Amino acid sequence: MTTRLLLLSLLCLVLITPATAQILYDNGAVNGTVDAWTISNGYVVSDTFYLPQPNTTSGISFWAWIYPGDTLYSAEVSITSSANGGTVYFNEVLSAFQANCFSNPNGYSVCAESLAIGGNGLALNSGTYWVNLFNASATGGDPVYWDENSGVGCQSQGCPSQAYDSSAGTIPSEAFSLYGGTATSSSGSTPEPRSIFLFASGIVGMAGWLATLSAALAKTTGSFPDVS
Repeated sequence: MTTRLLLLSLLCLVLITPATAQILYDNGAVNGTVDAWTISNGYVVSDTFYLPQPNTTSGISFWAWIYPGDTLYSAEVSITSSANGGTVYFNEVLSAFQANCFSNPNGYSVCAESLAIGGNGLALNSGTYWVNLFNASATGGDPVYWDENSGVGCQSQGCPSQAYDSSAGTIPSEAFSLYGGTATSSSGSTPEPRSIFLFASGIVGMAGWLATLSAALAKTTGSFPDVS
């Protein structure tokens, strides 16, 4: 009975989540077949995003290549003024929620991964930033890769992203979206670091993003590779 009540409570949290999540920046649909770049084992992959106005960023979703049977459970995310460097506006290890996996011809599972920024999100002024993914951890202890899509089909201002790999240098950009809402104010100061988000707030935030992600996937006909 206790387990059932807990599950019902979590379901209520999902159902009452307001549908206010919006895409702040999107770098196009998943490719899943061309290439992917390592975001584990010491490697860092960085992509730019542009905000035309001040906004509060509440999370990121991206497409990962993982070994069949693995689940991504966390990744470190930083937002900086240059590729994995410059001013650091945010840097935390975030828990991941995994969904919509499919197999690609290379033998990997390609999955949508959602990571929530806790608290009230991260307030950022308008401008160009870099989002960096690294220290990704999967249940099998295997490498984790970020899907390369070169920004094909992106429609956000400032896309496609520039991208940089800590080992290879300049690379084609990756499949990801940033979520959030308009900030109530902007002082022009550097946002303060935030503590790791609470489990409950993470569930509520991710529920909103999954609804947005599902709607986007429903509109993206033929974006998945034809795997026989």
